[in-house]
Amino acid sequence: MSRLIIIGASGHGKVIADIAARCGYTDIAFLDDNPDAGECMGYSVIGKSKNAKEYPGAKFIVAIGNPEIRQKILEQLENMGLTVISLVHPNAVIAEQVEIGKGTVVMAGAIINPACKIGKGCIVNTGASVDHDNVIDDYVHISVGSHLAGNVKVGTKTWIGAGAVVNNDVKICSNCIIGSGAAVVKNIDEPGIFVGVPARKMVDGDDMNNRNKILRGVILSYSSYKYELLSDYTKMTRRMAA
Repeated sequence: MSRLIIIGASGHGKVIADIAARCGYTDIAFLDDNPDAGECMGYSVIGKSKNAKEYPGAKFIVAIGNPEIRQKILEQLENMGLTVISLVHPNAVIAEQVEIGKGTVVMAGAIINPACKIGKGCIVNTGASVDHDNVIDDYVHISVGSHLAGNVKVGTKTWIGAGAVVNNDVKICSNCIIGSGAAVVKNIDEPGIFVGVPARKMVDGDDMNNRNKILRGVILSYSSYKYELLSDYTKMTRRMAA
């Protein structure tokens, strides 16, 4: 089997290396732009992402969570004429008539039911489920333990947070972030960050230039939001008890 080079020696890269080994790859190496990265999961870091062209006979997969960077590097690999693969963990369940784009990774315990189309550069993370007739566009991340019911459409570079649920027949546009544990019960037509049960917009798409900074703010804001709901509920039950 050809050498597999994983771009991104991070935690996500560790999981992908484990999947690759379970799929039979024995010659695995990493590229990473961090000069301090020497090894990952016992595999050597042999250069930076720009060095990919020095390995024309290898196969490649991008292990970077940020969808903008993942797209940029995957497209660079394609422009270099290099081979980009997808990886599916042996313990994932992939039904009949499922299409999986190149550069996509499907992790342990994930389930993709019949007639789904998964774009390129996607992440279907550990224990996530994608039910029948879903269309998942390029560079989407379906996080750990999240569940998409049937006939769902998810737009390019949208992130479905851990434990989130999306109802039947719902359409989510591109460039959205769905917070952890959120429940999406109706269509989302404009980019932004959506949290809660049911999911409500917290940040507009125009304010999403710095995803990491905003995500930290969402965690704090959502924690405060849940605290406010709990406080309101406590006050209400006290009034009812009185």
